[in-house]
Amino acid sequence: MLIDEAKIKITAGRGGNGIVAFDKIKMSLGPTGGRGGNGANIVFVGVEDVFALNKFRHKKIYLAPNGQDGRNNRSDGPMGKDLILSIPVGTVIHNLTTQEDQEITQLDQKIILAKGGIGGRGNFYFRSATNTSPRECEEGKPGEEFELNLELRLIADIGLIGLPSAGKSSLLNELTSAHAKVGEYHFTTLEPNLGAMDKLILADIPGLIGGASQGKGLGIKFLRHIQRTKVLIHCLSLESTNLWQDYQIIRQELDQYNPELTKKKELILLTKSDLLKKEELHKNIKELRKKIKSPREILAVSIYDWEALEKLRLMLKKQ
Repeated sequence: MLIDEAKIKITAGRGGNGIVAFDKIKMSLGPTGGRGGNGANIVFVGVEDVFALNKFRHKKIYLAPNGQDGRNNRSDGPMGKDLILSIPVGTVIHNLTTQEDQEITQLDQKIILAKGGIGGRGNFYFRSATNTSPRECEEGKPGEEFELNLELRLIADIGLIGLPSAGKSSLLNELTSAHAKVGEYHFTTLEPNLGAMDKLILADIPGLIGGASQGKGLGIKFLRHIQRTKVLIHCLSLESTNLWQDYQIIRQELDQYNPELTKKKELILLTKSDLLKKEELHKNIKELRKKIKSPREILAVSIYDWEALEKLRLMLKKQ
């Protein structure tokens, strides 16, 4: 199961306390209380694993280690070890406390989300010409504390979109080494599937329906994943009796969710071409071309047509 959104609370480590201590060696009397160690930071790092948010499903609170108290002989207490939390590349970090957003867009990219508290000063740091035996020290400062909402937006070069049962998963499996679930019923795909074709990353976005942008079906949960794709492959099943209507349904949902999505480069793919004779196929393509105002590449394919799949592969590599 892919978790693509999680709400968590993070608290960086508290700084250790400074201490009051004095040198016990004769002729070397004086304050020696050290500073407390700084508290640990909480750091997020980008990883390839798109399932990395799954660990936040049950555990919602994360506490970084505190710094340790100062020591004798002007020795500072050890600092807390930073807490590293891995999240998928493509995750937007919404800081609900500060209302600021940050993004992890690269592998191994690190962001310090919460800084640890500074350690308190020991009495050695309060010495002066007029105060040679200070008994002052400071407590460590608390670490930063935030509530976060983590939202995964898959980073893929190409997104496969379309109504349920449009053949997107089957196509992904043929073009890549993915093993997406395929079935003869709607909503077989309940989460985005990824596959690699050479250096291109393809994402199969779960079937959209009319009203997806308002929360119907599965669409509202996955429309966000289309935002980062460079090219959209709009799959229209030739089992349909009204390809133009199917096309308009998805385009309308994209526009209502985010008008920028309709400006992305788009390839129209007529799937399951093996179901029609060549004359019927050409007729469908011709009628669709007449109704689509702006120029679009239209290609008919079938998972049983090797030549059509190769033509599609070459076309995608040029995008």
